[in-house]
Amino acid sequence: MKRAVSISIGSSKRDKVVEVELLGETVSIERIGTDGDMQKAAQLFEQLDGKVDAFGVGGTDLGLRVAERWYPLYSVQPLVKNVHKTPVVDGGGLKNTLEVQLASFIDRQIGEYVNQHGKTALLTSAADRWGMAVSFMNAGYDCVFGDLMFGVGLPFPIRSEQGLKRMAALLLPILGRVPFEWLYPTGEKQEKRVPKWEKYYDWATVTGGDCHYIMRHLPDQIAGKVIVTNTTTPEDVQAFRQAGAKYLITSTPVIDGRSFGTNMMEAALVAASGKRRALDQAELSALLEQLGLEPQLQVLN
Repeated sequence: MKRAVSISIGSSKRDKVVEVELLGETVSIERIGTDGDMQKAAQLFEQLDGKVDAFGVGGTDLGLRVAERWYPLYSVQPLVKNVHKTPVVDGGGLKNTLEVQLASFIDRQIGEYVNQHGKTALLTSAADRWGMAVSFMNAGYDCVFGDLMFGVGLPFPIRSEQGLKRMAALLLPILGRVPFEWLYPTGEKQEKRVPKWEKYYDWATVTGGDCHYIMRHLPDQIAGKVIVTNTTTPEDVQAFRQAGAKYLITSTPVIDGRSFGTNMMEAALVAASGKRRALDQAELSALLEQLGLEPQLQVLN
């Protein structure tokens, strides 16, 4: 059996272990949360190095990709500095392969519904999910990118690809050096919800992005809306249902009641491949096609 482990700086309440069949291999996929403790996460990476087949870096990214440029998150890099044997991925490969299919998947599954209500999308952070942003832009959606709103709390929506690139070039070299918890909820902060930016949630037919970002400021009511995300627990699904969301689309499949993060699923593919290294985008795309993996639609209301 292969073993893929996602070590996350997120809440340990979301931990899970399941076994899946991939490429003829049984793969144990396991999430271990450290409740925001980055030192503990680094120790786990070091202790398990060479003892598992692939690592996922959960609850954060090693860096952010906007178009052709990659911006390191320097406060996160030390998590894996002592990993020398086991391949490490943070989900960026799947974000730029699987998630570029999202808009076309929506069109096939619920295109009539979206067209009826308007092709408008609020994406909480395009720097975190560039593939998702490209998918909606290429599909002709009117987009609002909430990188400044959800990332640093500034009331400035970004509405164009050029605006995203300018923001990234100006700010990400600086923001990449601040403590990660300044930019993203970690540990117990992931359990808190403070409604905010309601007019943008209300404007958009589709709200997409990281589940914690979406949930962090989710209004009490989002009747009829489409949520596009992943790393959802049954509790997250119930929260979206109670708020009135019509559809939930996860970019990774739902396994045993939850969708795992892109880092976890990418680590599982690396482990199953037996290559003992991270896979490039062409290899990931070929595996996704071979396995028939695609986003998953759930009807909530």
